[in-house]
Amino acid sequence: MSTGTVLQRDDVPLDLRLSEAELDTTRDHLVSFVEEQVDAAGADGAVLGLSGGIDSTTVAHLAVEALGADAVHGLVMPSEVNDPDNMSDAERVAELLGIDYDVVEISPIAEQFFEALPDAADDQMATGNVRVRIRAVMNYFLANAENRLVLGTGNRSEALTGYYTKYGDQAVDCNPIGTLYKQQVRQLADHLGVPEDLVMKTPSAGMWVGQTDEEEMGLDYDTLDAILAVHVDGGLSTSATCEALDVPREHVERVRELYESSAHKRAMPPAPDDLGL
Repeated sequence: MSTGTVLQRDDVPLDLRLSEAELDTTRDHLVSFVEEQVDAAGADGAVLGLSGGIDSTTVAHLAVEALGADAVHGLVMPSEVNDPDNMSDAERVAELLGIDYDVVEISPIAEQFFEALPDAADDQMATGNVRVRIRAVMNYFLANAENRLVLGTGNRSEALTGYYTKYGDQAVDCNPIGTLYKQQVRQLADHLGVPEDLVMKTPSAGMWVGQTDEEEMGLDYDTLDAILAVHVDGGLSTSATCEALDVPREHVERVRELYESSAHKRAMPPAPDDLGL
């Protein structure tokens, strides 16, 4: 059960934390969601990638509560750019939950792509996306073989800003925490009894050495969540958002740019209009 102590902060632009009653309701709702998705698909369980981060850790806890440890299979998929501590944390999560897991080193697979197109391999973002898409393929390879669903680990903050790889970490069957802002994911994780060091861990997509989410986006998650809630989801103008949250205008404009430029990730691929022939 949550201690709440790791999340008691007064310096966030907007407090999006849920009450204890809301946390209980959210937990029950998400556990039921996972169970219903697996049942509706006629699947025998779930597969998810374990990164050692708070999102995959939270989804793993929810999945075990919904399905039982025997029905959850984790994949830990390190490469040469990943922090070894993160991979150790991923294995620790699997062992704490008592789920089966496999460690699959993806570097040899990625190198086949890089050797096939060496000029493209000079692009850091392109190579990072290859690693993420390989992990998605591995998730589905295992899920298909074992008649399981692939559980996504993306949150609302990532979805609205497009902070994920297209046809990569959002190539999933369902997203249990997809409606929660990052701040709320941390809070739910604490409520679920996730170890404090994992709850407060610095988020990283593990796309290249030293990469962190907040550095790449240019602002911290608490500020991002607040702007998303007030400006993107809430519809407040840029000026009103700056005043309400006491944040610089460039922060709001940055979030708006991320939201608008990633619209294609939240939609089906476009096709020509029907000609009515």
